[in-house]
Amino acid sequence: MKTKLLIEQHIHGCFGINFNTASVDEIILLTKKIFEYGIGGIFPTIVTDSIENTKRAIENIKEASMKQKSGMAKILGIHLEGIFLNPVKRGIHNRHHFLPLTEDNFRLIEDDFIKIVTLAPELDETLINYLTYKDIKIQAGHCIGGNLAHCSGVTHLFNAMSGITHRGNSTALSALINDNIYTEIIADGIHISDEALKLAFKAKPKEKIILISDCLPITKSDLKEMTFSDEKVYYDGIKATSKEGTLAGSTALLPDIIKRLANINLFDPQFINNPYNYHNIDIQGYIEWDDEWNIKNIYQG
Repeated sequence: MKTKLLIEQHIHGCFGINFNTASVDEIILLTKKIFEYGIGGIFPTIVTDSIENTKRAIENIKEASMKQKSGMAKILGIHLEGIFLNPVKRGIHNRHHFLPLTEDNFRLIEDDFIKIVTLAPELDETLINYLTYKDIKIQAGHCIGGNLAHCSGVTHLFNAMSGITHRGNSTALSALINDNIYTEIIADGIHISDEALKLAFKAKPKEKIILISDCLPITKSDLKEMTFSDEKVYYDGIKATSKEGTLAGSTALLPDIIKRLANINLFDPQFINNPYNYHNIDIQGYIEWDDEWNIKNIYQG
């Protein structure tokens, strides 16, 4: 089986490298190492932080993108997952850095390399119209609102959002019934049960499902604990959580998730193509897989 190279649009880091704090050289090293896993493109994802730290992270990621060579996962833009979230569904994010959803507040960190913004649409003031004007992907996440009219996607379905309800609306319900909205899913077996996965895969057109890892810097490293969004996160060998047990991002990369889905007969190769369509991009190269969805060879165009 041959497929396109993988695109990861929601990744906070791996190999012990954190996009919020990484140097330019560390980011370049990450893109080189992650390409060995068949990942040809990434949207480094910045978690909630101070304005100063966020701006520094953006500049380092941009600089790294300009120094890339062959044999590296191409940095396609930044996914901003932070600052404009609902404290009620903050997850691991530090609410003290949250700001009202206004155009002026976005301008504090604005950069043309930001391609995706996760936000709470129910708290919007003037931000959504501005992001739409700038042609930035708007994804509902860490939120409770059910009105996704101006969103192009949702961030990690079921996680950090209002769940399915049989009265009224909710973020998860709206995402499932809206065939036009792309839906991120963390199918690592920890963030979503297999039964919920089956529901999502039945409800959504397969062309609108975006597999993500949402992986933490602790992924593929020897770290057992780390600081993430000002919170101590602990890895027990299966999952990463705060001291209170709040689930953080995953500790699996996309090929691990694909193999898991294939093992339970829930994987469709179409999922690999969907980020290409969502972002209207192309990356030359392909992956050759064996019959059990292990990577055999990786070719870069």
